[in-house]
Amino acid sequence: MSTTKALPAGWRCLVLEDEFLIALDLQEILAAAGAEVACFADATTALAALGAGAQFDLALLDIHLGGASNTSSSVAAALAARQIPFILLTGMHRQSARDLAYPDAPMLEKPYQQPELLNAIRVTLAQS
Repeated sequence: MSTTKALPAGWRCLVLEDEFLIALDLQEILAAAGAEVACFADATTALAALGAGAQFDLALLDIHLGGASNTSSSVAAALAARQIPFILLTGMHRQSARDLAYPDAPMLEKPYQQPELLNAIRVTLAQS
Protein backbone atom coordinates (compact mmCIF):
# COMPACT_ATOMS: atom_id res chain seq x y z
CA MET A 1 0.00 0.00 0.00
CA SER A 2 1.33 3.45 -0.90
CA THR A 3 1.79 5.98 1.89
CA THR A 4 0.00 8.62 -0.18
CA LYS A 5 -3.18 6.50 -0.28
CA ALA A 6 -3.30 6.58 3.52
CA LEU A 7 -3.47 10.39 3.56
CA PRO A 8 -6.91 12.01 3.71
CA ALA A 9 -8.06 13.97 0.67
CA GLY A 10 -7.99 17.74 1.07
CA TRP A 11 -5.84 17.85 4.18
CA ARG A 12 -4.35 21.30 4.80
CA CYS A 13 -0.64 21.83 5.32
CA LEU A 14 1.32 24.90 6.34
CA VAL A 15 4.88 24.86 5.04
CA LEU A 16 7.45 27.21 6.56
CA GLU A 17 10.62 26.97 4.47
CA ASP A 18 12.96 29.82 3.52
CA GLU A 19 14.71 27.99 0.65
CA PHE A 20 12.58 28.56 -2.46
CA LEU A 21 13.49 25.34 -4.28
CA ILE A 22 12.87 23.20 -1.21
CA ALA A 23 9.52 24.93 -0.62
CA LEU A 24 8.56 24.37 -4.26
CA ASP A 25 9.51 20.69 -4.03
CA LEU A 26 7.50 20.29 -0.83
CA GLN A 27 4.51 22.01 -2.39
CA GLU A 28 4.58 19.61 -5.36
CA ILE A 29 4.97 16.51 -3.17
CA LEU A 30 2.19 17.57 -0.83
CA ALA A 31 -0.22 18.58 -3.60
CA ALA A 32 0.33 15.20 -5.26
CA ALA A 33 -0.51 13.61 -1.89
CA GLY A 34 -3.86 15.42 -1.80
CA ALA A 35 -2.94 18.40 0.37
CA GLU A 36 -4.01 22.00 0.15
CA VAL A 37 -0.68 23.75 0.74
CA ALA A 38 0.14 27.23 2.04
CA CYS A 39 3.86 28.05 1.84
CA PHE A 40 5.56 30.78 3.83
CA ALA A 41 9.20 31.88 3.74
CA ASP A 42 9.27 33.58 7.14
CA ALA A 43 7.70 33.23 10.56
CA THR A 44 5.97 36.62 10.42
CA THR A 45 3.77 35.75 7.45
CA ALA A 46 3.05 32.26 8.77
CA LEU A 47 1.97 33.75 12.10
CA ALA A 48 -0.18 36.31 10.28
CA ALA A 49 -1.99 33.49 8.44
CA LEU A 50 -2.59 31.65 11.71
CA GLY A 51 -3.74 34.87 13.35
CA ALA A 52 -6.16 35.50 10.50
CA GLY A 53 -7.82 32.16 11.22
CA ALA A 54 -6.25 29.96 8.55
CA GLN A 55 -6.90 26.31 9.40
CA PHE A 56 -4.30 23.58 9.00
CA ASP A 57 -4.20 19.87 9.78
CA LEU A 58 -0.39 19.74 9.87
CA ALA A 59 2.67 21.92 9.42
CA LEU A 60 6.17 21.33 8.12
CA LEU A 61 8.62 23.73 9.74
CA ASP A 62 12.19 24.39 8.69
CA ILE A 63 13.93 25.00 12.02
CA HIS A 64 16.37 27.68 10.85
CA LEU A 65 15.11 30.44 8.61
CA GLY A 66 17.91 32.46 7.06
CA GLY A 67 20.32 32.29 9.98
CA ALA A 68 20.96 30.60 13.28
CA SER A 69 19.03 33.19 15.31
CA ASN A 70 15.97 33.26 13.02
CA THR A 71 13.98 30.13 13.78
CA SER A 72 10.47 28.77 13.41
CA SER A 73 10.01 28.48 17.19
CA SER A 74 7.32 31.20 17.35
CA VAL A 75 5.29 29.37 14.72
CA ALA A 76 5.80 26.05 16.54
CA ALA A 77 4.48 27.68 19.72
CA ALA A 78 1.42 29.06 17.90
CA LEU A 79 0.74 25.65 16.34
CA ALA A 80 1.16 23.86 19.68
CA ALA A 81 -1.28 26.31 21.31
CA ARG A 82 -3.81 25.44 18.59
CA GLN A 83 -3.04 21.71 18.90
CA ILE A 84 -1.93 21.54 15.27
CA PRO A 85 0.75 18.87 14.83
CA PHE A 86 3.99 19.77 13.11
CA ILE A 87 7.09 18.08 11.76
CA LEU A 88 10.44 19.83 12.06
CA LEU A 89 12.75 19.86 9.05
CA THR A 90 16.42 20.53 9.57
CA GLY A 91 19.77 20.58 7.86
CA MET A 92 21.38 20.23 11.30
CA HIS A 93 22.30 16.95 12.87
CA ARG A 94 19.36 15.60 14.88
CA GLN A 95 21.20 15.88 18.20
CA SER A 96 22.06 19.55 17.57
CA ALA A 97 18.41 20.32 16.88
CA ARG A 98 17.09 18.59 20.00
CA ASP A 99 17.73 21.60 22.24
CA LEU A 100 14.62 23.26 20.85
CA ALA A 101 11.45 23.75 22.87
CA TYR A 102 9.73 20.80 21.14
CA PRO A 103 12.15 17.86 21.45
CA ASP A 104 9.32 15.32 21.05
CA ALA A 105 8.13 16.70 17.71
CA PRO A 106 8.84 14.48 14.72
CA MET A 107 11.98 15.60 12.91
CA LEU A 108 13.41 14.90 9.48
CA GLU A 109 16.99 15.66 8.56
CA LYS A 110 17.61 17.20 5.16
CA PRO A 111 18.00 15.78 2.65
CA TYR A 112 15.07 13.47 3.25
CA GLN A 113 13.46 11.19 0.71
CA GLN A 114 9.86 11.60 -0.45
CA PRO A 115 8.68 8.25 1.01
CA GLU A 116 10.24 9.18 4.38
CA LEU A 117 8.46 12.56 4.33
CA LEU A 118 5.09 11.09 3.37
CA ASN A 119 5.38 8.36 6.00
CA ALA A 120 6.18 10.94 8.71
CA ILE A 121 3.15 12.95 7.60
CA ARG A 122 0.90 9.87 7.59
CA VAL A 123 2.04 8.85 11.09
CA THR A 124 1.73 12.39 12.48
CA LEU A 125 -1.76 12.88 11.06
CA ALA A 126 -2.86 9.49 12.40
CA GLN A 127 -1.66 10.42 15.89
CA SER A 128 -3.46 13.77 15.95
